[in-house]
Amino acid sequence: MATGEKPPLSMPLDAWLDRLAQPTGAPGGGAACGVIIAMGASLLHMVTAYTPDDERAQEAGHRVLARRARALAAAEVDGIRSSELGAALAEPEHPGRSARVRAAAIAAAGTSVELADVGAALRAELRVVEAVGNPNLAADTAVAAAAVAAGIRGALVNLRADIELAQAHREAGDGSEEALAALAAVGDEFERGAGAEGAGSSRP
Repeated sequence: MATGEKPPLSMPLDAWLDRLAQPTGAPGGGAACGVIIAMGASLLHMVTAYTPDDERAQEAGHRVLARRARALAAAEVDGIRSSELGAALAEPEHPGRSARVRAAAIAAAGTSVELADVGAALRAELRVVEAVGNPNLAADTAVAAAAVAAGIRGALVNLRADIELAQAHREAGDGSEEALAALAAVGDEFERGAGAEGAGSSRP
């Protein structure tokens, strides 16, 4: 895939999975996290649609659709960032290579933050659906919770990897220290949130 080309998500699922399986990295693990989070959002919306008489469920359903759109948009951007990072890594050694890799890794880390953030927003909706959703769909709610949690965890794995890669390509006076510290702090915050959620329980 050419650098900057958007891996379209509006294609048959089997075609997208075939593209994911190719050695291009675009789409890659980050885009997969976005799709997993979006699947969780779709399941949550299904539960709200099966709860038509509860205003709280209906309001949550509207918000969930917006979160799903964010997850899919972030997945597409991640594909672009992954392609750019792969292109930078593929360059032969030259004086500007480390700067390109570092910049691409920091940009990719930003997409991972966006994916984790939309996942965290969905966790808030999940609590609403757990409380008021149709109890006959409790299993679907639990699957949605597992999908969202997996997507967040995957995004954080990518975030840490991108930070480590950028740090490995730091140069004296490159001005990246503040950005990397901020990304690491955000990652720590999401990790704490994920740990707190994991300590709770979703109804089976």
